Amino acid sequence: MRTVVVASTIFIFWFMLSGHTETLLIGLGVLSTVISVYLARRMDIIDHESYPFHLSLRLLHYYFYLGAEIIKSNIDVAKRILTLGPVNISPQVVTLRASKETDLSKVIYANAITLTPGTVTLKLSDDEIEVHALSKEGAAHLKSGEMAKAVPDMPEHTL
Repeated sequence: MRTVVVASTIFIFWFMLSGHTETLLIGLGVLSTVISVYLARRMDIIDHESYPFHLSLRLLHYYFYLGAEIIKSNIDVAKRILTLGPVNISPQVVTLRASKETDLSKVIYANAITLTPGTVTLKLSDDEIEVHALSKEGAAHLKSGEMAKAVPDMPEHTL
């Protein structure tokens, strides 16, 4: 099953990059995919450490969530910068509980915090994440745990 998924992914990737729809070129694309997968199987490089396809749907949902959070945070930071009058920022450092089970999930969560404008992960330890937030509202959003819940629990062997 893993071989079929790898072959399908390689072919779809080839098709998206090439954009060719002629029968001959599609046939050559299928042939090159089959040869590539055959060689990879012979070299024994398609194993349990390859891309975790069983997590793809959860990751896709997470990517859309993270993209929306980045856009919302960009708008919030831009408003704070462009607003005339007194500056509406209240920088603070907060400590959050690293509620994820695996180290990989904790790192993904800490990275998501840093990717979101207005917040930066300062320190990640076994059970805590120290974060600098630009505003009280940003800190409160992180404390609510919404972002932590959106991060999928990733098994360690997917690296």
